[in-house]
Amino acid sequence: MVMGPCVRRDDGRTHGDTVTDTLQNLRGTIALAGAGKMGGAMLTGWLAGGLDASGVIVIEPQPSAKIGALAARGIRLNPKDAGTVDTLVMAVKPQTFREAGPALKSFVGTNTLVVSIMAGTTIAALEEVCGGMVVRAMPNTPAAIGRGITVAVAAKNVSPAQRATADALLRATGSVEWVEDESLMDAVTAVSGSGPAYVFLLAEELARAGVEAGLPGELATKLARETVAGSGELLHRSDLASATLRQNVTSPGGTTAAALEVLMAKDGLQPLMIRAIAAATKRSKELAK
Repeated sequence: MVMGPCVRRDDGRTHGDTVTDTLQNLRGTIALAGAGKMGGAMLTGWLAGGLDASGVIVIEPQPSAKIGALAARGIRLNPKDAGTVDTLVMAVKPQTFREAGPALKSFVGTNTLVVSIMAGTTIAALEEVCGGMVVRAMPNTPAAIGRGITVAVAAKNVSPAQRATADALLRATGSVEWVEDESLMDAVTAVSGSGPAYVFLLAEELARAGVEAGLPGELATKLARETVAGSGELLHRSDLASATLRQNVTSPGGTTAAALEVLMAKDGLQPLMIRAIAAATKRSKELAK
């Protein structure tokens, strides 16, 4: 196995330092519509990064105890007359967007930045229902621990300053990539938005297969969980391609090679994953209708 130079070590200023500097410098009122798991994770990241709580409004009909407690830190929870805001972050369920959107339009002024993290909701739909200068983004659930990946695309009328604001708010929960072609967002949703579920399923099935091979259930679960988590961290820190990391584990004629022969067969993981991503991409497009 190859180790050493391929593993990156953090030194000097970190991603977190940069995000903190940016969030502390943000000005204007930010409204968060929807404070469920993803919206709540974003809010936590903003406040941890130094965003001024007094400049944050949260619109959430059923706030959790955690969100309610944040009111003590200065955020305004469900204010009756907030007026227009500088930035509106849309984190409601996409299925309820058409119903909730018109009520949220009162927060949107002529130059309000609207950042949406709703799957399948297009820039055109957001402009129609809410107005404003729209950025469409797709984060994923590792955002809850600051290790998410978000892909974003901006409408043509979004200014460089507004794009920088959107980037700072999204980057509070992990990495951000920008694309220019909105049509890519359905595939992004299928790969990274839904992707954590595929990884959790891998851990689930790896444990199940371990039990079938004779391991006690508790041990099989721990081995699968730690193996997936550790491998993910190695992939995160390594400069090597995932294929190279896989090859480094695989001795010719060994146990790993025997398993990979099954997983990489014609009817193995590759065609199955292609079908899965295609199904998720199709569903993302359907949500936009």
